[in-house]
Amino acid sequence: MMHRAYQPVLPCGNKYLQEKWDKTYYDGHRKKVKSAKPMVNTTTPQTYGHLHLKMKKLKLEEERLSTIERDNSMLLEKMSNIMRTRGRIDNKNDYENKSLNREKRQQELLRVTRENHNILERLSSCGPQYSVKRWHEDWQRNEKYMENIARYPRGCDSARHNKNKSRAARKNNELNKHESQDRGGEEGVEGTGDEETKERPETEGKHEDEDKPEKGDKHENEDKSESKDKHEHEDKQEEGDKRENKVN
Repeated sequence: MMHRAYQPVLPCGNKYLQEKWDKTYYDGHRKKVKSAKPMVNTTTPQTYGHLHLKMKKLKLEEERLSTIERDNSMLLEKMSNIMRTRGRIDNKNDYENKSLNREKRQQELLRVTRENHNILERLSSCGPQYSVKRWHEDWQRNEKYMENIARYPRGCDSARHNKNKSRAARKNNELNKHESQDRGGEEGVEGTGDEETKERPETEGKHEDEDKPEKGDKHENEDKSESKDKHEHEDKQEEGDKRENKVN
């Protein structure tokens, strides 16, 4: 009674027959789906033996190994021959080292020495570019310009310093002379007896009075010399001012 429960998609006269027809159509569709082949071939590609097994490479490797084996066998035979005998080897070498560019290097060395010799000759034969005489003349000219420009004449300070030194030396000499004279007079007085001292009290007083004016005269002379030096210095200053005014 299952045919009564079947509900076809389209209206039909007999549901039982319609169910059978639909079932057979569905089964055929399922078989077709299972037996359907793909439009694109997704299977693995075909394998070729010559790509995996490279005979040329194997052949080359065999040849290389054979040459190595042959060389080793030859070397072993030679070594065994040397070990059996004393070896027929001549180790003497009479070869002389030879240079291929020796002549070129010698020529280059000669050229360099020749150039150095020429440079030395030029340096030794060339004269000086500066004249010492001209330098001295320029210096003298500059000295004259400096003397004309200077406010005070050159050597004024040194001359004044020398004058002061000579003045001090003169004073010291005069004082030393007076001291020596006084000491000589005292010694002469001590050498004479008490009688002579009593007889000449008045004369000594006279001599002392005479010495005093002499000292006074000396001091006056010194003051005069100082005043002269001052006047000379003032005159030099006036001359220097005049020169400055002329230059300006």
